[in-house]
Amino acid sequence: MAKIPMTTPLVEMDGDEMTRIIWQMIKDDLIVPHVDLRTEYYDLGLEHRDETDDQVTRDAAEATKRLGVAVKCATITPNQARVEEYGLKEMWKSPNGTIRAMLDGTVFRTPIVIRGIDPVVSCWKKPITIARHAYGDVYRNVEIRVEGPARAELVVTGADGVERRELVHEFDGPGVVQGIHNLDASIGSFARSCFEFALSAGQDLWFATKDTISKTYDHRFKDVFQEVYDADYAARFEEAGIEYFYTLIDDAVARVMKSEGGFVWACKNYDGDVMSDMLSSAFGSLAMMTSVLVSPHGYFEYEAAHGTVQRHYYRHLAGEPTSTNSVATIFAWSGALRKRGQLDGNGELAAFADRLEAATLAVIESGRMTGDLARITSLPDPVTLGTEEFILAVADELGA
Repeated sequence: MAKIPMTTPLVEMDGDEMTRIIWQMIKDDLIVPHVDLRTEYYDLGLEHRDETDDQVTRDAAEATKRLGVAVKCATITPNQARVEEYGLKEMWKSPNGTIRAMLDGTVFRTPIVIRGIDPVVSCWKKPITIARHAYGDVYRNVEIRVEGPARAELVVTGADGVERRELVHEFDGPGVVQGIHNLDASIGSFARSCFEFALSAGQDLWFATKDTISKTYDHRFKDVFQEVYDADYAARFEEAGIEYFYTLIDDAVARVMKSEGGFVWACKNYDGDVMSDMLSSAFGSLAMMTSVLVSPHGYFEYEAAHGTVQRHYYRHLAGEPTSTNSVATIFAWSGALRKRGQLDGNGELAAFADRLEAATLAVIESGRMTGDLARITSLPDPVTLGTEEFILAVADELGA
């Protein structure tokens, strides 16, 4: 059979460790046999980021602006141990954080709900989508280690040279101090992305911060969301029969745990980071969650929500068998191919993405799965497949 053509390339961002191994398997066994794959390739592996002083990450983000759709493999965000392990020039920032900031996007993460993988929260019947703000907070922070007695102040100098000062703390001994920021423009883009996503999904939108404690920073998020909603979305939400409401983050957590799901939960950057991992684990596995960065400028970047699976990578290097779940990475590719097909009017490519996802889920629902799912499935007598075995099983299902 002739391969499905592509008219516009995807931006392909390769990554690190076990997910890099899986990345190549997915291309070789699931995509290239069916699609005349066109990509603009960027190697975001840690060693190449170090070689290029992280310029490759910025280049990949600019390419995404130009081509509109990207697919990204999981990457290492180095700590001191990684700096020593890889002999890095410096402790490079998160590639995801850099890309999110450059694209001004919001990350939407949704669990993949499947028969036989039951949520640990028994009342959850539908997926809960986390909308994570992709700018600022601790991901663009400034930190200082205070070695002894000191006075820490927050200072803002206006364009006219006038200073505003607020005392942070009078240190009488060692400690730490941190500064974070955000932008009205970014918060507004976040709000619009969330409202648009909720409308497209036909689901309620929840938003939560801690404005009772953070009376300026968090309260600004609350105010901007309400202003955008009142100005542009209130009538559209009413017409669609869906609801937007704001509550405190601790109240939202309590409500989520007692809900049946089926809504979009908008969170600030750090809250979204933590809560998406909580939701993915509670729904079954970190490797069973889709993740897409949506920019209000019309850019889309698809990725797996989990890390590089370091422990399995070391086993792989040692020649030991692994059973690494590749579902989220498969769905990153299918999501990007579907969006590319939709934007290019290529229905055949979009339909292939649907078939790829259906084949992946069919293998699991038949009782064949990787070890992380075999340990938690309610299906009887599951068969545990190795990393490559699972991908090949999907290939067989796809070709059937």
